[in-house]
Amino acid sequence: MLATVIRLVGDFHLAEEAVQDAFAIALEQWPHDGSPANPRAWLIATARHKAIDALRRAGRFEEIRGELRRITEVNHAPDIADRVDAAVPDERLRLIFTCCHPALAPEVQVALSLRTLCGLSTDEIARAFLVAPPTMAQRLVRAKRKIHDARHSIRGAAA
Repeated sequence: MLATVIRLVGDFHLAEEAVQDAFAIALEQWPHDGSPANPRAWLIATARHKAIDALRRAGRFEEIRGELRRITEVNHAPDIADRVDAAVPDERLRLIFTCCHPALAPEVQVALSLRTLCGLSTDEIARAFLVAPPTMAQRLVRAKRKIHDARHSIRGAAA
């Protein structure tokens, strides 16, 4: 799910926050209203909506206008649940390549992969690397920022 939302919104941090918000909403709503027919699609759609709300609140609409158009097109596509389920293998592969971005040092690639793909906590990764958790958290933040900046510089050069 995280890989799909990252692809939709184009921002690691925003996607992580949106997915977490979607899970929090599910924990509140599903016990009362029941779970939806396709929980994965519901979570992705909710995360996408949360990401859009966050982008609007941040006032960065002009900077990400193209991203919002793409999100809107996906939102209006028929059978989004089928498309999301069919895209999982490609999304995961894309996420693996993103975590192993050549701009990142090999140890940072491993740490980011453990966090994003394997779901390990920052504390667990820090213990494995024998560093303090705040140090590892900062490395992960810098890695996500470096990937984000590299994507924008590539898009700018291609335009």
